[in-house]
This record gives sequence, C-alpha cells and structure tokens, in this order.
Amino acid sequence: MSYDFAPLFRSAIGFDRLARLVDDAVSNAPANASYPPYNIEKAADDVYSVTMALAGFGPDDVEVYLADNQLIIKGSVPRHGRTGEILHRGIATRAFERRFALADHIEIAGAELLNGLLTITVRQVTPEALKPRRIPITLGTATLGTTPGTAQQNTPVGHAA
Repeated sequence: MSYDFAPLFRSAIGFDRLARLVDDAVSNAPANASYPPYNIEKAADDVYSVTMALAGFGPDDVEVYLADNQLIIKGSVPRHGRTGEILHRGIATRAFERRFALADHIEIAGAELLNGLLTITVRQVTPEALKPRRIPITLGTATLGTTPGTAQQNTPVGHAA
C-alpha cells in the first residue's frame, strides 16, 4: 500500500523525509518485528529512553549508532564457550537489527547494558536559533519630512554640497 503525497508537495517544502518515513513504516515492516522486545518511555519533556531485552548478549555483541536520523541497534550472535548439548532453547540468541526513526535535533546521551537490558537515553536538543526569542522594540524619533534611518539635509535643490 502506498500513499500519494503529491498534494502535500504542491503546497509544502521539505516534507519529503516525512513521506519517506510513512512509506517505510507501512511497506518495510521487518519479519522479526517482535525480536528483541523493547520499551520506549518518555522520562521528561525532552528526554526519552529505549530499553531492549538482550538476555545473553554482552557489550561486544551489540552495536549502537546514529546515522541519517535513525538510531540503529545491531546484535550479533553471542559466542559462548558452551560444551554441552542444548536440550531446549527457550532464550533466543539470534542476530538482529532494530531501527528507530528520530526527529531532528536528537542526540544520544548514552547507552548502558545492565542485567540483560540495554538502555539508550535519547535527548531532544533545540538549537538556540530555533528557540523563541523576543525582539526588542526601540523608540524612534521621526522628524517631519524624513524617513526613519535618514538624516534631513538642508541643502537647496540644484546646489552641490
């Protein structure tokens, strides 16, 4: 299923990324969308955390990086020196890749793996240029026959100064 964003593009500028995000979310849902399980929570107005259950994975088995406004988490199959035969495998330890689309001006504050839970802290930082700011208003003095910002000249017309 694909959406037609042509009407949006006729009246808006810069929303092609939004159209790509919607299209990717609808058409490219991965087959293993439920592995590994994760939570996303809002800790404060501008702080979020992603917690992912990674039982059996160590820090060397997981990569976390930011690319093209996406948080990408990849896990490789853990290599453990087990010598015995596994009779029942209930703990999944397969390779995975999970991607999260991020809004503009997002930074990764840190990642921590503790007790089988990977927690990534994400913070939204608004640049100074985008924050609302008050423009000071000055009191001008206008003189009859002048425009603001120009001085009145007393030179007669046709004479050089």
